[in-house]
Amino acid sequence: MPFPRRRSARPVQRGDETGAQDASAARVAGIGLLARRDYAAQELAAALARKGFAEEVAAQAVAQLAEERLLNDDRYAENLVRALSRRGQGPARIRQALTAAGLSQDALATAFASAPDFHQLAAEVRRRRFGSSLPTQWPEKAKQMRFLQQRGFLPEQISAALESDLED
Repeated sequence: MPFPRRRSARPVQRGDETGAQDASAARVAGIGLLARRDYAAQELAAALARKGFAEEVAAQAVAQLAEERLLNDDRYAENLVRALSRRGQGPARIRQALTAAGLSQDALATAFASAPDFHQLAAEVRRRRFGSSLPTQWPEKAKQMRFLQQRGFLPEQISAALESDLED
């Protein structure tokens, strides 16, 4: 017999004005969301608004969670840079994801300070996908360039990865 699912916070119904104004319920819902994964402040506020909480209540809950240090944009940005670079994403793609999360330029700068060497990462990604030999024919070189560009690497990183083997 399967166990019944328990819910930590009842979702707010659209017509339920008292639930939409309940700050403690918004905080509990925010903690529940943060238990599953890390969020940026703007993302968490939007998620709480989608759950039916009023914008000002969601903003108040986000501010309280940030004050309690359960929510930290700098930590979120560093974790996202680390995760996306491990997946072989370049700086342009990572910057796009950080901007979409609503992070400030200061948080972006702090996150990229701890970023890996993207020249070396581009070479590693190219090597994993296409092998250790460098392309000699233009069609193969163009194919590899497009691949790295779609991954978010910058032109100088792409050319360095295709012109010399950085493993030496």
